[in-house]
Amino acid sequence: MPITQLQRMVYASLLAALMAVGAYIHIPIGPVPIVLQNMFVLLAGLLLGSRWGFASVCIYLLVGAIGMPVFSGGKGGIVHFVGPTGGYLIGYLVSVLMVGYISERSDGPSHRDIVAVVVGALVTYMIGIPWLKAVTGMTWTKALAVGMAPFVFGDGIKAAAAIAITRAVRPMVKRQLETAPL
Repeated sequence: MPITQLQRMVYASLLAALMAVGAYIHIPIGPVPIVLQNMFVLLAGLLLGSRWGFASVCIYLLVGAIGMPVFSGGKGGIVHFVGPTGGYLIGYLVSVLMVGYISERSDGPSHRDIVAVVVGALVTYMIGIPWLKAVTGMTWTKALAVGMAPFVFGDGIKAAAAIAITRAVRPMVKRQLETAPL
């Protein structure tokens, strides 16, 4: 296996671990808590691209599905995929693909990173809110009020942080992956 493949696996695993840590930093405000894990999902897409960012989120979700306490509040198990936050967890998969796809078409710091994180956050909401509505029986208004409204401002801050971290770290990551011997 080439060194770059191993390095990409390590990066994907590291971002999955950061998603787990981000889930422990939570504020329970209802059926959907405020967490940092979505910032690391965006970061995985920005830094690793669609393929390896997707792998990172898959690792995170698989570890949680088998019962490791990596979901918000230190919980784990497959049951979380059918609960109120299940749509957001599944939305992370589509989100990281979109963020990665858009950022892969970027050559250095650009406005595409901003577009990527906005699209990524919207995709997560587009999957999470209908799921929340279906599981809880809420009206659309209530689901939007509970599943999106309290998070928009904080998600904007997390997206800005993900972009700032990416701009600082991306050159080092790219350099390391491009110059690694085969």
